Formats: sequence, structure tokens, C-alpha cells
Amino acid sequence: MLGDAIAQGRVLQLVLGGHVLFHYTLGDPAHTGLLICVLLLVPFTGIYTFIGGLWGVLVTDLFQFCLKMTMIVVLAWVAVAKVGGMTLLKIQLSNIDSAVRQTGQPTGSILSFFPSFHLGWTTDAIWTLPVITFALYLAMQWWASWYPGAEPGGGGYVAQRMFSAKDEKNSLGATLWFNIAHYAMRSWPWIVTGLVAAAVYSPHGGLHPSAEFAAEPEKGYVMVLRDFLPPALRGLMVAAFLAAFMSTVGTQLNWGTSYLINDFYRRFVVRRGSEKHYVLASKLFIVFLVILSGYTAAHITSIQSAWQLLLGMGAGTGGVLMLRWYWWRINAWSEISAMVAAFVVSMSLQRVEFAGNSSVVFAKTAMITTAATTLVWLVTTLLTQPESDERLLKFYRRVQPTVHGWKRIALQAPEIKPVRDFGANAFDWVMGCTLVYCCMFGIGELVLQAWLAGLFLLAGAGVSGYLIYWSLSRRGWETLSGATDAALSTTKADD
Repeated sequence: MLGDAIAQGRVLQLVLGGHVLFHYTLGDPAHTGLLICVLLLVPFTGIYTFIGGLWGVLVTDLFQFCLKMTMIVVLAWVAVAKVGGMTLLKIQLSNIDSAVRQTGQPTGSILSFFPSFHLGWTTDAIWTLPVITFALYLAMQWWASWYPGAEPGGGGYVAQRMFSAKDEKNSLGATLWFNIAHYAMRSWPWIVTGLVAAAVYSPHGGLHPSAEFAAEPEKGYVMVLRDFLPPALRGLMVAAFLAAFMSTVGTQLNWGTSYLINDFYRRFVVRRGSEKHYVLASKLFIVFLVILSGYTAAHITSIQSAWQLLLGMGAGTGGVLMLRWYWWRINAWSEISAMVAAFVVSMSLQRVEFAGNSSVVFAKTAMITTAATTLVWLVTTLLTQPESDERLLKFYRRVQPTVHGWKRIALQAPEIKPVRDFGANAFDWVMGCTLVYCCMFGIGELVLQAWLAGLFLLAGAGVSGYLIYWSLSRRGWETLSGATDAALSTTKADD
């Protein structure tokens, strides 16, 4: 993507007064790009995270998000315009579908969301997701697996930012906006550019068939960027990619440091230090994580394999992470056994040869890991002692979870009014999912010029959003923090 700037054989020199202070000849572009990330971007991100803390990360994240979203929208817009508009793009994609079918290769519809069910559970047809993988994503992935940014039981940097909001209303509103922006808005510019890449570079009826694209379709996005954007916008797109990378790194550094300080250093190393001491320690931990992340990045050979490994290692842990809020019997050994079992099983399955393409293998691996991990943590929970009543009572009084799975503990805290909000929370969850999905597909239909379907789906999203607001307003925003009616009454009386 950086083109001639990091081309192999390019000589970099730093000259002062006729004296050469620095001379370096660039090697393989992939190696040079890695050096830029490890030696420049990661340390620079560490510096502003070190100085600004969470507030600095939030401000830079906002700027980087706006820059990245603007540039990927610009690329999608320019790419579609270059092929003659959305109508001609859809016609060209239909021609490619027909050309692929004529070769005898099984294929689904390139513009279809749902997989081609008639092709079977483990099909290797192009333009479609195997049914087994679709079932994994739809029925298991959302609750069974832990992965950054979408932890089934809460936690991570999303929870960190929720806790930093002004009040409960701002916290939930910001989280809902994150899900809409992350899933409904951000994905479509990428999808549209990917469709343009297929229309232009496909070896089966593409406008400009490319052997490079046929060998590595993942390069399609960068090929569109290279061929369709003018040099000035290409430079801005490079900056946008770097901003997105730095945004992720900054978030992970701040989040990882909060874990190391609050869950390790403050609990087991220095228990009664001053806040000034912990702030200094957090900055040192940031430096440590910068070094560790640079070393790790230098040894990752494939982003896809690293991401799938992360998902596999978290498979099956989601159930225990959710149930810890709803069942008093969950203890520390439940979570520890889940994490260990997920890691051991996922690592062991790396040596097993499964039939099918990479999507099918990933689905089979994730399902086996989830089943084995769930069995392990359930057995471990039942065989080990629960947490002490004192600790459970402290948790119950502070969190005030729904009473259904905490009845034994609730009887020991009669001063706490039992919370029975499972049904209301389930309603809000369903409406939230409906809101995000309707936004995602509504925006997609409008992008593909299916105006009526798009407006109908966006209207459904609006209704879902209103029902969420109505439900939370009816229950009272203050009660979402766990405050009891009595406590609220006392506070209002004092005011």
C-alpha cells in the first residue's frame, strides 16, 4: 500500500553538512512495513497513551474513527463511480455469477446474505458461507466465545468506557451507539469496495481479470485503493489505516494496563499505595506492554490465523462469563478451568486434520472447543466449593443481580429488595439486537438502491430504539446502577 516509499532496494539517508549520519537500504516491503509498525507506530501510540491516559485514548480514538470512516467511505464512493455506478456494478456482479457457474464450480449469489442451504452444511462453493459456519455465528458465537470488544459476560474496554460515562443514560446510549457504528455503519464501505474488487479483478468475467487477485483475494481492497484513488487521497488513506491501527493499539494498551494494575499489582504486590504511586506504576506497565506488543507483532505471520486462534482460545468461556451474574454457584475455579480448557483444547485441535475449507474447519474447531470447555467448567463448578457466603453477600449487595439464581444468598440480605428484571432485560436485549440488525441491513439495502426495503428496515430500527428508551425510562435510569428504591427516596429527600 505504501508503494515506492518502502520498495525493496530503496536507500534512506540522513545527511548533515556533507556527512552521512544514517544510511539504510530497504529490504522486503513486508519486512519494512512490520518494522514501521513495531519501531514507530507502537512506541508512538504508547507515548500518547502514557501521557494522556484514558482521556487521551478517547479523544484520539474519536479523531481516528472520523478519519478512518471518512476515507473508507470516500474509497467506496470513488470505486463505485469508476465502474459506472451501483446499477452497473450489480449487473457486472450478476455476469460474474453466471461466468462462474458456466465453469461448473458451485457458487452462491454474491449479493445474498443467507448461505445457499441447498449446497449442504460443509460446501466449499464460492460467494457463500457454509451452513455450519453460519449456524455457528448465529447460534453459538455470540454467547459462547470471548473476544475483545464483545465479551458475552461484560468486561474489557467496553465496560471500562461505560464506567467512565457521566451517568447510566450516557453509558447505555454510548454503548448502543458503539454497536450501531461498529456493526451497522463501519462494515458497508468495506463490503462495497470488496464487491468492486470482485467485479473488476475476478478471473471469471471481471473487467480487468487479475492473477494476483485470483491467488490472494484479500489483496482486492488494496488493489482498488491503488488503482482508483488519486495520489493525494491515497496518502490520506494510508494515514487512515495507520490511525485505525494506532486506535486499536492505544485502546489495548490502556485496557491491559488497567488489568495489570487493578487485578494484579494493586491486589497482590502493593496493596496500600497512594494514587500517585499507582499512576506511576501504570505508566511503567504501558512501557512494558509496548515492548511486549512489538515483540508479539514481529512474530505473527498471519492476521487471519492469529484472529481465529484468539477466537478459538475464547470458545466456550462465554457461558461461564454470563452465568456468573445469574448463578451464585459460579466460583473462581469455574472461570479458571474454562480458560485453561479452551486453551488446551484449541491448541490440541490445531494438530487435527478436519475436512473442508478454512471456514468449515474453523466452525468444527469452535464447536468442539465450546462443547468440551462447557463440560469442563460445569463439572469443575459442581466439584469445587462455592465462594464464601461473606464474599457472595458482598457481591449481591453491591451488584444486586436478578434474584432467580441468587435466592439462597438473597435470603441472607432481607434489607435488599429482590430484583426481578430478567424479563425486562431480555426484552431490551431483543430490541437492541433488532435495532442493530435493522440498521445494518437497512443501510445495506439503501446502498444497493433497494429503497423501499431499506426505509422499512430503518423504520423498524427506529421503533426498536423507541421501545428500548420507553422500557428503560419506565424502569428508571437510576435503578440500573443497582440503587434501591429506598436509597433513591432517601437521596431525593436529602436534596
